[in-house]
Amino acid sequence: MNDLTNPLGFGGTGGRRFRVPVGAIAAVITACLFAGLTVWLMVVNDPLGGEPYARTKIETSDTAYARADIATVGVKSGTGELLPPPSESKPEAGAAVESPSATQTHMALPVEADAALTETSPFGPLPRVAADGRKPVDAYARPVPSVVGASPKIAIVVGDLGLSQTGTQDALAKLPPEVTLGFAPYGASLDRWTAKARQDGHELLLQVPLEPFDYPDNDPGENTLLVSKDARQNIENLHRVMGRLTTYVGVVNYMGARFTSEADALDPVMQEIALRGLLYLDDGSSPRSVAEQSAGKFKTTFARADLVIDAVPTPNEITSRLAQLEQIARTRGLAVGVASARPATLKALVSWTSGLDGRGITLVPITAVPHQN
Repeated sequence: MNDLTNPLGFGGTGGRRFRVPVGAIAAVITACLFAGLTVWLMVVNDPLGGEPYARTKIETSDTAYARADIATVGVKSGTGELLPPPSESKPEAGAAVESPSATQTHMALPVEADAALTETSPFGPLPRVAADGRKPVDAYARPVPSVVGASPKIAIVVGDLGLSQTGTQDALAKLPPEVTLGFAPYGASLDRWTAKARQDGHELLLQVPLEPFDYPDNDPGENTLLVSKDARQNIENLHRVMGRLTTYVGVVNYMGARFTSEADALDPVMQEIALRGLLYLDDGSSPRSVAEQSAGKFKTTFARADLVIDAVPTPNEITSRLAQLEQIARTRGLAVGVASARPATLKALVSWTSGLDGRGITLVPITAVPHQN
């Protein structure tokens, strides 16, 4: 008699045992899954199972310009078409590919003096206003692209060039062309150095030696303008200095704390600078300077430096002054700094200027500064 309490015989001792074909069932299930997967792939034709992916096609033109056409699955327009890449623009074949800053940077300036802006003198060629009204401050200026806009601006003037061959060479090799260069009138090979500076796109200033308070213990050099000299003598010395260079946009005082504090001595010189169509930059080193008031009397194109960057010529102090200059530019929209071509100064300026774009500040030449007339 069969054991009714265990009809299938699992663990029983009195009935028939029924064996389940486990291997056969597993084989059937596996075959069904494989067949279903095959059919799904044939119908859907998407081996990634709906996972988003991108197709990229890279084309290279003759200008070595490459772009990627990217279509992302699942991003479609209202018509169901895949949206195009964010930008479809590319330069025409043969066109140079430049960033806005590259266009601004690579800009050679005329090396030779314009004959219409030059007066012959016993001391050499002197700048003058042309018959058509053009001025050296404008004609020899470095153009500033309109894309500069309203970003904070900083003008840097590095002086004492021409005195040291190594220092001059380093400045020309390392400084960006937006930096204005000040040349002393006493150096050798000034024509060669100034030509190279203009080819590289720099504006030039002439450093004019003016009397300091501790003269003659502290002597700026030959042909220094002195408060004890009359106007004719000082203007003659100014012409002697001016004839050493060409293609400069203006002059900057070299020392001169005493001379720039005496309006009677400074006024005739400032008037001569205005008549010759030049800019006057006060280096900001003397709080007693009356240069701004003097420039206002004769409508001289004028600018004043906010900081002497390397007054204390140590790396930490220079870095601190540059940070202070940035703060002035962000507050007022514009700042002017002056410095000498010392190795520590050049090293700091190269590092600092390389990051200005990323900090939203534009480096401009001195003629881009709004001047008081």
